[in-house]
Amino acid sequence: MEGSGRREVNLAAVLDNQPFGRTQISVLILVVAAMFVDGYDIFMLGKIAPAVAEGVGVKPAAMTIVFLLQQIGLTIGSFVVSPLADRFGRKRALVWSLLIFGLITLATSLAHNIVQIAVLRGLAGISLAGTVPMGAALISEFAPRRLRSTVIGVAMVGYSAGNAAGAGAAFLIPVYGWQAAFWVGGALPLLLTPLMAVFLVDSAVAQPRRTGAGSDLKRLVRRIDPRLDLSGDERFVLPERLPRERSGVFEIFRGGRARATTIIWICCFFSMGNIALLYAWLPSFFREMAGVSLQRFAVVAAIGFFGGVMGTLSVGRLMDWFGAGRLIPLFYGALAVSIFAIGQVPFDSPFFVLVLVVWSFFSAGGQSGLNMLMAQIYPPEMKSTGIGWAGGIGRIGGIVAPLLGGAALTYNWSLPMTMTTISIPPLIVAMLFLFMRGTPQAVADVARPAGLH
Repeated sequence: MEGSGRREVNLAAVLDNQPFGRTQISVLILVVAAMFVDGYDIFMLGKIAPAVAEGVGVKPAAMTIVFLLQQIGLTIGSFVVSPLADRFGRKRALVWSLLIFGLITLATSLAHNIVQIAVLRGLAGISLAGTVPMGAALISEFAPRRLRSTVIGVAMVGYSAGNAAGAGAAFLIPVYGWQAAFWVGGALPLLLTPLMAVFLVDSAVAQPRRTGAGSDLKRLVRRIDPRLDLSGDERFVLPERLPRERSGVFEIFRGGRARATTIIWICCFFSMGNIALLYAWLPSFFREMAGVSLQRFAVVAAIGFFGGVMGTLSVGRLMDWFGAGRLIPLFYGALAVSIFAIGQVPFDSPFFVLVLVVWSFFSAGGQSGLNMLMAQIYPPEMKSTGIGWAGGIGRIGGIVAPLLGGAALTYNWSLPMTMTTISIPPLIVAMLFLFMRGTPQAVADVARPAGLH
């Protein structure tokens, strides 16, 4: 066997036996920053949609084409960009994605009509779509197994923080116009790009399969564990429980993963479609159906951000304790109840803020839980592909679902009727996820508490 006389170093064991040290922390900080950029951009537009429509002389319902093309771009990017990260490396794909996205977003501030804005948002979506799957894959491959779900949860807080920061865009509009939101959205990734290029390190686990055990990998292993004695003739391997597998979209259905992949795809369709619908249209719903200004709603939405942070942080630890099979259906059932309540509790009631916090908690926590599960189901050579393609299916839901928001405004639905209708998809996710039980052992292991493995 090639390399039979060389000492083997188990990369997974090296990572699992290390404390969460300087290298892992630096990767986590940069991934959190990339997630922040993603969260700001995706949700910012929904928070300022009425102002953008007014600025280019159209009615708010006309923004449907912008949300539609943005979701189409995100869908294409999820299917195309994420597999490139498995082939060429997470770092390279992230750096180029952020650079291209930043330039397109700055260009959007120069648009003069709704068509130009829609086309540019679609192009921006293509370049940005891989950020979450690539970031989740990268940080999961640096985190020790005992902390994996928790660390991914911390990384996803950046996404929730970006969402909250997008609410601040509403306060820039009276002074600088709607374009200011895109100035910020373009500047952030362009500032982050050189930092990623210089300081981000690529996955140690994925490198042996992609590039072999070269000098870069040896330097990275020494950086992770300076105490490890490396002579320079080592052969870096992964544990036997992760056999060598090919990359590619068809591989995510093999090795006992077909049933889990199918269920996750359907769940992502309804979950991400629901998120896209609410974050695109919720400020417009309250402005058009309840007479609440963008600025008043932005204040409440910013408070709701704390619910999203707590949901994202807690779901990882709760999954480590109780397992995804029990936890995720509970989160989505509670999410359905909270969405229904948004349409029933008056905006001026002191309980409305609490309802929005609870909704944000279960919305962010539920989707983060799905992302964490995917990061553990798929092996390194197909991790970005697995998460990215599930995200692509979710983006298709994000294309279809926002059409309901435009219809609700066009046909003058009431707020209670609108929110009751939107509460149905999370119930579907909760029921579908119950079928995850009974999947093959390799998948079922990550759906159970760590203590029961």
